[in-house]
Amino acid sequence: MKLSYLGHSCFQIHFGGKILLTDPFISGNGLLKDVNVDDIEADYILLSHAHQDHILDVERIAKRTGATIISCAEIAYHYSNLAYKSHPMNIGGKWKFDFGTVKMVNAVHSSSFPDGKYGGAVGGFVIWDEDYCFYFAGDTALTLDMQIIPMTCPELDFAILPIGDNFTMGVDDAVIASDFIHCDRIIGCHFDTFAYVEIDHAKAIMTFKNENKQLILLEPGKSLELELDEN
Repeated sequence: MKLSYLGHSCFQIHFGGKILLTDPFISGNGLLKDVNVDDIEADYILLSHAHQDHILDVERIAKRTGATIISCAEIAYHYSNLAYKSHPMNIGGKWKFDFGTVKMVNAVHSSSFPDGKYGGAVGGFVIWDEDYCFYFAGDTALTLDMQIIPMTCPELDFAILPIGDNFTMGVDDAVIASDFIHCDRIIGCHFDTFAYVEIDHAKAIMTFKNENKQLILLEPGKSLELELDEN
């Protein structure tokens, strides 16, 4: 499985024969000097919420690629009203797509479009096929609802968690979250993009290591081939 980090909370993930893209905030990210939005391919774009640093490049990418936008009902209908393909979901629901199953799970955050319009429920996504399963948490605080994931979804091979603090949970809470979701391989997101979310990389990695867990911090624009154990 190939995973490319496009900064902030944006990942391009090759999964189930399709290309998934999460929360595309690329053209406004000063850490992505060598990434061209118009070179990014996607079959599906998953949006955790409507804040600008998660939707900035949705229309630009979806218009060129024809990608289907997966999000909560309010966000999905917002884009379908603009003639983009979308699939509406809501917390607790799941749907089987041609790449695998997506379950939308709760996140604790706020959501509004840049113009102040209500952005609907904030969520994360658990995604799986017959071989692998992962969790993209979006922007969230630590929440006991994460304990529901191992009860309702296949065993996670990895999870993408926000670790920048201030707007989301930080490193210490992410360690607890990894316990809640029964997953010891964590890929960090939502860090370093702004001064508010800058982190000490070495300290963060050691915090996880001290708990016998792995924290992977990718540089923006870099890719990773994940060799995962079969469930």
